[in-house]
Amino acid sequence: MSPKKSDGKQSGGNFERSLKRLEEIIETLERGEVSLDEVMKMYEEGVHLSKACLEQLTQAELKLKRLSKDINGNFRLIDNTEE
Repeated sequence: MSPKKSDGKQSGGNFERSLKRLEEIIETLERGEVSLDEVMKMYEEGVHLSKACLEQLTQAELKLKRLSKDINGNFRLIDNTEE
């Protein structure tokens, strides 16, 4: 199984799919029924997926931190040039 490429910019459940695949990898590895070669492939895929998920979470956190309320109580996204 080859790692799925992700640049962290896709939406539409990509985070959820990556997280689900990570769970599948963990379950498979915990059963201990795969060869060492397959363990290594799954480990590498897991590391890749973990990094992709972390990047997506980081980007979401940054976006949330940039949300601000205006004088009317409406949320707006603060531009990087605004403070």
